Amino acid sequence: MPGLDPKRAKVITAGVDIGSVGSKAVIMLDGNLYAYAVMRTGGESAATALKVTNWALEGTGLTINDLHYTVGTGYGRVNVPFAKKTITEIACHARGAHYIYGPTVRTVLDIGGQDCKAIRCDEKGKVVSFLMNDKCAAGTGRGLEVFADLIAVPIQDLGTTSLQVDQEPPPVSNTCVVFAKAESLALLRQGWPKEKVAAAYHLAMVDRIVDLLNRVGIEKDFVVTGGVSKNPGIVKRLEKALGLKPLTPKLDPILAGAIGAGLFAKALYEKEKGLR
Repeated sequence: MPGLDPKRAKVITAGVDIGSVGSKAVIMLDGNLYAYAVMRTGGESAATALKVTNWALEGTGLTINDLHYTVGTGYGRVNVPFAKKTITEIACHARGAHYIYGPTVRTVLDIGGQDCKAIRCDEKGKVVSFLMNDKCAAGTGRGLEVFADLIAVPIQDLGTTSLQVDQEPPPVSNTCVVFAKAESLALLRQGWPKEKVAAAYHLAMVDRIVDLLNRVGIEKDFVVTGGVSKNPGIVKRLEKALGLKPLTPKLDPILAGAIGAGLFAKALYEKEKGLR
């Protein structure tokens, strides 16, 4: 990021978020985002952690050895070989959302590759309560990928495709991705266009997410993090279902978990060195 100089930084930290689908690494100077990288999670989480962090460091003049403290988070957090500590993605997403959106955030929806989390936090980004769905790929990024392959639409275009309908259809099953897939196939065979089937799948996913948010108790301000935050078919339908518009991010919300980890790394380093 412009205006930041590693040579002047007192504390250089990294946050590494190894998700089931995507991996993110951020480099922070005195608690400010300096550099980052995002890539697909490979078969070996440890190798992915090294690769994504080195990619984030590329062009900065820094190496992993220059990092004062690293925190790992996400699905593969225990496989970040150079991390001094691991912290749950729930705590990291709340802290990262606070950094990205500001202190007014009270409800964070993180739709990850294999689970969906509804998190309540305070003005400091500390978790107050949370609920998560991790029993099935329905309502997750992986479920969307499976569906995108099914109807042969690129994942990055799926949300926009789902909005190209004159009227919203009934949703497909939201209890299981296998049932949803079978239902969607049946609708395609009946002659439904891809756009209408995509809308039905997105509506089912939104129903599941809204139920999770209502159970945890949604409070303004509301934000969405994770890769699915870039899917307009989900975000716009959430706005309508909740009657609440998510805040607009100042940074890519896919980085929330890694940023939170980087901030925790700074606090832990300062505590370790007696600086706070």
